[in-house]
Amino acid sequence: MTAQLADRVQRSFSRSFQTYHDTANQQAWVAGKLVSELRRAGAPGRFETVFELGCGTGHLTRLMRQNFHLPNLILNDIAPQAQATADAEQATFIAGDAREVHWPSRIDLIASASMIQWMESPLQLLHKAMDALEPGGWLAVSGFGPQQYQELSAIGSSARAPGLTTPAALAAAVDGPIQVLAAGESLRQTYFDTPREVLRYLRRTGVNGRAQGTWTKSTLARFENEYAKEFGTDCGVSLTYHPVWIIARKR
Repeated sequence: MTAQLADRVQRSFSRSFQTYHDTANQQAWVAGKLVSELRRAGAPGRFETVFELGCGTGHLTRLMRQNFHLPNLILNDIAPQAQATADAEQATFIAGDAREVHWPSRIDLIASASMIQWMESPLQLLHKAMDALEPGGWLAVSGFGPQQYQELSAIGSSARAPGLTTPAALAAAVDGPIQVLAAGESLRQTYFDTPREVLRYLRRTGVNGRAQGTWTKSTLARFENEYAKEFGTDCGVSLTYHPVWIIARKR
């Protein structure tokens, strides 16, 4: 993620912070999936020091609190408004780009839901996480795969995140020093009454931070016509999510 893109993403998520939590139902599903996969892989009931990257409004944070004992929970997010999440969960907050902030030491669990796709090289962030974990430490990370927002891509939108990747690539990035315990993906579609509702949804979740340009009456009409023609169904117009995830443990 370049500095210019990081600034756009930060502004987008900051603007949408108040509406994100109730709107981002797919991201909430991903957070639940990460926690269930952690438990299924045999994660302990207590992690002494946990570092969560991209905590946002706390979908994953709250689930981790509910399922594990976390004496030292440290949260990070590029949007400073996420301080409210840390305050609500009695956690320490580190604001800023995860690649540039100072990470805590002696980390037992690094967790991140629906954030790494904003990195132009998400695998580099996984390498950093791998190095930062204590021996025996756990990694629980999700992003999104190449079919994310395939409808938007098909009609020429630039709103997709730059670091879409596959679970196989995530697993390959850490295999060796870390034992991969689970890696998976899912294709999930959500439906909207109109293409304009898709745009409102993207704006309310802040995930259009990479989009460039402004709408005019003609470009908006063209977008709506093309989207409805190509992706209209009896349920409405579709928008595809492609969550991917990995659960691993450092040897």
